[in-house]
Amino acid sequence: MRAVGIVTAMRMEARCVTPLRVAFNQRISLGENAAIWLCGMGEEAALAAAEGLTAGGATALMSFGLAGALAPGLRPGDLVLPESIDADRSWQVDPDWRARLQQLLPVHLTVAGGTLASSKQVLTSATAKRELAQVTGACAVDMESGAVAQAAAHAGMPFLAVRAISDPVEFSPPPILLDAVRRDGSADLARLLPLLLRRSVTLGTLLRLATDARAACSTLSTVVRYAGREMGITGK
Repeated sequence: MRAVGIVTAMRMEARCVTPLRVAFNQRISLGENAAIWLCGMGEEAALAAAEGLTAGGATALMSFGLAGALAPGLRPGDLVLPESIDADRSWQVDPDWRARLQQLLPVHLTVAGGTLASSKQVLTSATAKRELAQVTGACAVDMESGAVAQAAAHAGMPFLAVRAISDPVEFSPPPILLDAVRRDGSADLARLLPLLLRRSVTLGTLLRLATDARAACSTLSTVVRYAGREMGITGK
């Protein structure tokens, strides 16, 4: 059986895979057939994680986590299982692996295919999302899958992306909020509270972001529960 290396950028994503407290930026074994790497956001961090998992014995790589919608019909909690990744070039997922995982999922999940775009930065406006959609034809975007796909291709191993929508086209994290987020995606309260006090960010915005993220994480947890064996995880 293949050994799956799972790359996650944020701590909330890693919690969907395992209840373990995952150490930051190192390989954590999940048993004989899987390991996870919580790397932080961005393609450079994801590439290092993918290479670290490969060096640790992974024979397949998975990019797992949240994504922003580029297609208007996608809502928080919808699942994206792309056939390809649009980054500096187009990378293909393993079609058989994708099909096997999808077949294990419950019918109540909304699953989209197509192209997942890779971005070097968080998209913080509907305009930026629509522009990227027009250029790439992609239905969703993240910052890590392109790098993981590249690492898998260079190593000659299967690749799969599993991404749940956390923000629709019309609603995105405000740019100023990014300064209050740690490398692992958790909130830095020392920076967040002054933004609230100055009303640079509203409580309503934070509540909506949290609600949408919970919907996405619920979907990711469902994927692990039903299709964990395709992630190399037993007992899920």
